[in-house]
Amino acid sequence: MPVIRACSLTWKRQPLKRGFGFKGGSLTELWLVRCALETDTGLAAWGQSVQSVLWSDGAVFARWGQERGNELMLSLTRRALSWLEGAPLRYPPEMLRDLLPRLMEYGRETTDTPELRPTFALNALTGVDWALWKLWRQASGGPGFDELMAPYLRRPPVRSQALGLIPLLSYDTPPEQAAALADRGCYLFKIKIGSDPGGLGDREQMLDWDGERLAAIHALLKDRRTSRTDCGHPVYYLDANGRYDTRERVERLLDRADSIGALERIVLLEEPFPEDALQDVSGLPVPVAGDESAHSAADAAALMDRYGYRVMALKPIAKTVSVSLEVLRAAEERGAACFCADLTVPPVMVELNRRFAAALPPLPGLRVGAFETNGEQNYVNWAELTSRGQTGDAPWTRPWDGLCHLGTEYYRHDGNIWTEG
Repeated sequence: MPVIRACSLTWKRQPLKRGFGFKGGSLTELWLVRCALETDTGLAAWGQSVQSVLWSDGAVFARWGQERGNELMLSLTRRALSWLEGAPLRYPPEMLRDLLPRLMEYGRETTDTPELRPTFALNALTGVDWALWKLWRQASGGPGFDELMAPYLRRPPVRSQALGLIPLLSYDTPPEQAAALADRGCYLFKIKIGSDPGGLGDREQMLDWDGERLAAIHALLKDRRTSRTDCGHPVYYLDANGRYDTRERVERLLDRADSIGALERIVLLEEPFPEDALQDVSGLPVPVAGDESAHSAADAAALMDRYGYRVMALKPIAKTVSVSLEVLRAAEERGAACFCADLTVPPVMVELNRRFAAALPPLPGLRVGAFETNGEQNYVNWAELTSRGQTGDAPWTRPWDGLCHLGTEYYRHDGNIWTEG
């Protein structure tokens, strides 16, 4: 097998249009990282990632802040690349399994965080892992994405002809933007809940704020119609990022949603509880999804088997392609649904997420598949990032009436995800 002989790392800060609030905190910029690998046989590949310290480990963000937190995550990526130099190229999930425990140990020491969350290391490894997949594909004769995904499925991969875009309404997004997005054909809205309006960690204030926030958005969307959902109206995906402490408090939020006629519109409630205080969600009137608590296939299996989760968020753009495929297999084995969530990634990473999503059936409650992308809403320099993207002006990158249309050309080239330009 080829041996990895050289690795390199570059990064750039990208400012956001406004404070990006979730998990009770807020970001003002994201760091984009590019990892490049070369082998002794002349193969070369690169993988991009976006660092989100607040998402991946809120405790690291709270202790070290945005600037230092990003520096610490970047140091993990740099260390992982140093370990790869001189290593023989193998199947990427095997290489990731070797890297992750060592990187977790290094990360605990570097961040001075004994309880460092695995998502912090996985976020740091995302670009490394994708570069390894691209190298491995080159060395294996160029299999397509369907062939890559097939071993993890119990059915042939779907080839969706259209995908909707899931926009994000963070704490700081004006509710009126929901109406503007609906005008553009959006039909599934991700709403961040779990705010800390008083800055005191008061859960009752959080619940009141979340209820009022949902009511304000629902008031703007409740009379809209769409043919892309089972209920005939725009639907909601609530993301708590582990901010709720008890099932009783979640039930009270859902009771408030029911009182304003919004309960039937909620097709997902994601990550309601912190991963060190998981609770049974069986019997809740909405499907509950796991995201950052699913660090591995074993974690995903526990969420589904022990706690009643019915949906898994796949994040090849935040938790590596390797882990996302293994979580997908665990969900497939249990008949759970999957979808692709975002991490405010740049255009080149949107394409990887789009290709994953195109192979998945629509979520229950939807008649058309969808995937989350919110970079255009949040990056100051989105137009510049798009102009530098590897897909150029490909037709599938230009949504019409809220849908990206995927056809023969898209699947012939796997949406250009393998491009090394």
